[in-house]
Amino acid sequence: MTGALAAAAWQACDPLLKRAFGTPYCDAELIGPFITRGRHEWLANLVTHAAAGATFGFVFERLGGRGVKQGVTAALVENTLLWPGIALFDAIHPKRRDGTWPRLVTSPRAFGSASAGHALFGALLGAGLDRV
Repeated sequence: MTGALAAAAWQACDPLLKRAFGTPYCDAELIGPFITRGRHEWLANLVTHAAAGATFGFVFERLGGRGVKQGVTAALVENTLLWPGIALFDAIHPKRRDGTWPRLVTSPRAFGSASAGHALFGALLGAGLDRV
C-alpha cells in the first residue's frame, strides 16, 4: 500500500518534473499508453504506476528495507540498472512512435527526470515504511 501511495504522489509531481528537466517524458506514462490513449489514459497511467510502486514497495519491505536513505538508494539503483532497457520503449512506445517523446535512452533530461522521480518515490516509500 505504501508503495502505491508513493507512486501516486510521484505521479502528481510529474508536471513539475517535466518542467524542471525540460522533457515531456515521465515514468508514469510508460505502460498506460499501451492500454489506452486519450481521455482515459491518465487512469491507465495511475493504475499501472501505482501497481508497479506497490510491487516495488512489497519487495523492498520484504528485503528489510526501511527509512528514507534506503528507499532513495533502492529506487535510484533500480532506475539506473533498468534504464538501458528503455531502448526497447524507444522502438515500440506509442509516444515515441507519434513523436510526443524524444529518444529516451540517450536523453539526459529524461534520465534526470526519471532519477528525480525515483528519488522522491524512494523517500516517500522509506518514510512511509518507517511509520508502519
